[in-house]
Amino acid sequence: MQPKRKGITVSLPPDMARKFERLAKAEGKNKSQLIWDMIRVYQQHRHNQEFTELQKYGTRIAQERGVLTEADVEKLVFEDR
Repeated sequence: MQPKRKGITVSLPPDMARKFERLAKAEGKNKSQLIWDMIRVYQQHRHNQEFTELQKYGTRIAQERGVLTEADVEKLVFEDR
């Protein structure tokens, strides 16, 4: 049976540690809860970055193939149907 939680140690410069503690207090959360929230926010940020990169890639490929408008997209989608 695996434990429900695993402790980790994080080292911060003293000024950042004080800011972290003040932030936890201001949010009304303990340090673990604040870390959980920060990880969730960071994961969402990474997801958004990946999505943006995929959009840029898709845009670049579309432009290289001359797909510039929604009408161009529809033409591609329906041309083999």
